[in-house]
Amino acid sequence: MSQLPILPDTNPVFDSFRISIAKRLSDTLPLTVEQAFAGVDYGKKGEDFTVALPRFRLPGKVAEIAATVIEGFQPDEWIESIVLDRSFLHFRVNTTNMICQVLNQVNALTHLTPSGQPEYGSNDSGKGKRVIIEYSSPNIVKEFHLGHLRSTIIGAFLANLYKACGWEVISMNYLGDWGTQFGMVATGYEKYGSQEEFDQDPIMHLYNVYVKVTKDLETDPKVKVEAARWFKRMEDGDEDVLKKWHGWRETSLEKYQEAYDQLNIKFDVYTGESNVSKESMDKALVQLQDMGLISDRDSAKEVDLNKWNLKAPIVRKTDGTSTYLTRDIGGAIERYERYKFDKMIYVVGAAQDFHLAQFFKIVELMGFPWAKNLLHINYGMVQGMRTRKGTAVFLDRIIKKAGNVMHEQMKKNDEKYAVIQDPQATSLEIGITGIKIQDMAAKRINDYTFNWDRMLSFEGDTGPYLQYAHSRLASIGRKNPQLLPLPPTSQIATHALAQYSNAREIAFLLGTYPDVVNVALKTHEPSGVVTFAFKLAHAISTAWDRVIVKGEEDVEKARAKMYLYECAKEVLAAAMRLLSIRPLERM
Repeated sequence: MSQLPILPDTNPVFDSFRISIAKRLSDTLPLTVEQAFAGVDYGKKGEDFTVALPRFRLPGKVAEIAATVIEGFQPDEWIESIVLDRSFLHFRVNTTNMICQVLNQVNALTHLTPSGQPEYGSNDSGKGKRVIIEYSSPNIVKEFHLGHLRSTIIGAFLANLYKACGWEVISMNYLGDWGTQFGMVATGYEKYGSQEEFDQDPIMHLYNVYVKVTKDLETDPKVKVEAARWFKRMEDGDEDVLKKWHGWRETSLEKYQEAYDQLNIKFDVYTGESNVSKESMDKALVQLQDMGLISDRDSAKEVDLNKWNLKAPIVRKTDGTSTYLTRDIGGAIERYERYKFDKMIYVVGAAQDFHLAQFFKIVELMGFPWAKNLLHINYGMVQGMRTRKGTAVFLDRIIKKAGNVMHEQMKKNDEKYAVIQDPQATSLEIGITGIKIQDMAAKRINDYTFNWDRMLSFEGDTGPYLQYAHSRLASIGRKNPQLLPLPPTSQIATHALAQYSNAREIAFLLGTYPDVVNVALKTHEPSGVVTFAFKLAHAISTAWDRVIVKGEEDVEKARAKMYLYECAKEVLAAAMRLLSIRPLERM
């Protein structure tokens, strides 16, 4: 195989094909290999790679420049053909070599890694860097409802993504466990609380208390005064009040952890607004005061950000208690002192864009060098699940319903149902996959409408369809045990796959996965990974009737086909795990 130039930060198989194209360009045009490499993009409409010649701004007509490249072209082990289309050069890679190289790299980086863990698609671009990702962050004493879902699963995806790119990741759940809302609950509990109802369903009871006392607030302004008094006692360290608050916090956290276990989500750190020290907040306010950034308004303290069209947020209330913003500022300072992060990401809904902008601007004005490394990853609203005032749609009910619906679907096929070890757990996982995929399928900033029928369908681009695609791939080995274990890769006739256009399509998609991961890191969008997973699942589905393993009399061909599907299964599973989904072997 011909020697290619070595470029820094290149590793996936397709980088070799890009370098080969870049070398052809640099050999015939006044470009360095590095300049040419930057211009090699994935093609569209069935093309492998495309180069837009005008981007190089070379002297002369495009047709003449293209002729220089095409003239004397000879196919080799990297490139099969070059075609000019207006101002674009389309390059088709060598099918036999591409299939062999891609499958062997997938296999090696899945089964032969030093860590013993699958690493295909991973990279070390973030090696030596630390990121804190704050996500989920529900308010305690409130049920975990659908509104928390987006932050939770987008944040989990980002945590997996950054780990896959070599970063040290600290997944942080910053609970809303402090503030006047707890004064509201305490006020309401005195009036509506029941120990018996609390013991039966503590979170639901506290939520109902909160709803009732909030309704009281509409007609009785004294409720707000009483709630503020309770919170003041909390901030002043009143032991009786804090004991009650601590019990509510621990009960809520236990309930949340049950939901996180079901969702396949783990946190490194559970913290909350209550953990931000008074010392940090006071110190921050003194600094703001000394810098002349604080002014008084009706005995409260505010920071004037009107110059940046960010109004004048309050950082200390009239009774001396802290605000959500004050706690964010103090918390960020403490986190940097403790973790020395290179980046800190807040996964918070778009409704909080203004608040985050105020917060980021204040720490920037305070002169902290790390302020530029704070990032807000926002997202749109979930629509279609609104109910009448005073109620909410809770996630545990949604998960349970999704699992039950999928369980009924599974029971329709007696033969398949009989071989599933734990039908309840399997149906629950399919249901959760449906919930997650519906959430992550579109750009995160978009609002989306929660749709039961679409979410739980096995047809179209849905979570159940992805699980079906993976479990079907897993079934090939069970149906063809005589072909397993596969021999060493050097003995697998991957060249036999070159005659199948479907095999080529699958292998090419597998080769793109490392770039899918890289793009996701730049955009922080799970939708790109979801789109890739569906493209791969569809390509596999199309191949079933054309690249057939069972009944193939040529053993070499049968093994090559098995190898293709095994590699496809591993990459589909990698994409699903990145999305925090547990791939199922049977369903």
